[in-house]
Amino acid sequence: MEAEKIIETKDLTKKFGDFAAVNKISFDVKKGEIFGFLGANGAGKSTAMKMLTGLLTPTSGDAQVAGLNLYTQQEEIKKVIGYMSQKFSLYDDLSLQENIRFFGGIYGLPPKVLQERGDQMIDRLKLTDVKNKLLREVPLGWKQKIAFSVATLHQPKIVFLDEPTGGVDPITRRQFWEMIYEASDNGTTVFVTTHYMDEAEYCDRISIMVQGRIEGYGSTKELKSEFKSQNMDEVFIKLARGENYKLKS
Repeated sequence: MEAEKIIETKDLTKKFGDFAAVNKISFDVKKGEIFGFLGANGAGKSTAMKMLTGLLTPTSGDAQVAGLNLYTQQEEIKKVIGYMSQKFSLYDDLSLQENIRFFGGIYGLPPKVLQERGDQMIDRLKLTDVKNKLLREVPLGWKQKIAFSVATLHQPKIVFLDEPTGGVDPITRRQFWEMIYEASDNGTTVFVTTHYMDEAEYCDRISIMVQGRIEGYGSTKELKSEFKSQNMDEVFIKLARGENYKLKS
């Protein structure tokens, strides 16, 4: 039986004046999978994600997120997703514990549930000794892990991660992906943008954006086979050169 589709788009477009930042993209994401949204900086990844999270209204096209309409149910969408931006979405002038209380309140978690999940999160990350420190005093790698944990505090159906591993060392990147695997194993769909081609290998399926369009779509195995390439860097280079191929499934 085919997995349930939790995100579906058809010709989704976002224009700023005459410039199409996202140009008629069509794809789907299956429930529980890790979906990679790849491309160079400026390819349109973040703009597409902002539409899917209800932060930007599309210019045209159709899309559903968690069964909700992207045009008419943006506020409902925000309640069932988690979002981690490139800047981690946390407040440096609040402590870890204050950030948890603040975002848990935004997500509408009851006080008792918020307390339990916040304590579990701090224990899991082994951050008991720094829970009352201002976040600006916490190293970047830990901020990243905290931001992801806060974004999933309310157990969303989908978590959107916008360039989550930018600027951190390879070991921290790997640890962060272990957290993504754990979230996926627990039933959360993970939608992640990145410009690191090696991270494509960590995803169940991927799309590759080039100048606002999706030019590659499928599993890394399928794309490497189609382009007769040994790695995803080679696939991306061929796509960027205009060797246009789009896998349909």
